[in-house]
Amino acid sequence: MSVKGGVDLGGTKVLAVVVGPRGKVLGEAKLQTPQEGGPPAVMEQVVEAVREAASAAGMETAELTGVGLGSPGAVDGVAGTVAEARNLPDWEAPYPLASELAERLGCPVSLGNDVQVAVDGEFALGAARRDRSLLGVWWGTGVGGGIILGGKPWIGRGAAAEIGHIVVKMDGARCTCGRTGCMEAYAGRGAMEIEARKLAKKGHETELFEIMEKRGRTRLQSGIWERALEREDPLAVKLIDRAVHALGAGVASVVNVLDVETVVIGGGLGTRLGEPYVERIRKAMEPHLFVSHRPPAVRLAALGDLGGAIGASLLVKTRARPKA
Repeated sequence: MSVKGGVDLGGTKVLAVVVGPRGKVLGEAKLQTPQEGGPPAVMEQVVEAVREAASAAGMETAELTGVGLGSPGAVDGVAGTVAEARNLPDWEAPYPLASELAERLGCPVSLGNDVQVAVDGEFALGAARRDRSLLGVWWGTGVGGGIILGGKPWIGRGAAAEIGHIVVKMDGARCTCGRTGCMEAYAGRGAMEIEARKLAKKGHETELFEIMEKRGRTRLQSGIWERALEREDPLAVKLIDRAVHALGAGVASVVNVLDVETVVIGGGLGTRLGEPYVERIRKAMEPHLFVSHRPPAVRLAALGDLGGAIGASLLVKTRARPKA
């Protein structure tokens, strides 16, 4: 039986799974992403997460057929490097992540873009398994995208589907990428936190940071936004409303170019806020769709929080490893 590992590497968490046939999860582990120490610190945390997931599945990492990892940034799957992963600490230059992980885990490691592998998972096993064309929108620390066209992933020259950097307002808000007016500047959780801190200092009423402190967090993670919305926190409502409008305009613009059958909404905020907000994004898209009488289906990601890691495991070829 081929048993594979998958890792979803994000700005706040490292989520690892060990999966068997048909994507059945046999073990999982979730650790916090280091906020300092650069690529070596992140790599070591990935190693620990995979080891914990393998242990939960009753095996060693060297027994895995391989491990697939979905990473933010500029991912070169052939070279096995990741660069410009700006949601991770001090990660600009290309870092040989695949070879470093393979040496420590004792099995082959394959890399892919974090959102694209999650979208591949939804296409193979989840919300879009009956479709031929798909746009995935992963709403979390940033806003990532993934594309399936004609039943195959479209990665362009390696950096396709950077949907978070669709411009939704000329000379608009400053994005964490350094540019202005990007959708991510309004909808990315990282940018939303920057704006929330700025407005709170100006005296805007909010419980966001009180909830954060009570939960022992240092950043406004998705669950904190969810709890603030449940309390009808005025600042949380304002910033989430702004995010939904930006997502509607940006996602509709991509649909106008690609004319896909289906849009799947995932990511930390997407899956946490769930169907009601997927419906709100769908409605926010409507005024911007060129072919308004034939809109795409807009669905919530079906694989949930584990979707990115399960999708990453699909990077591993299913052939059995040769015996030593």
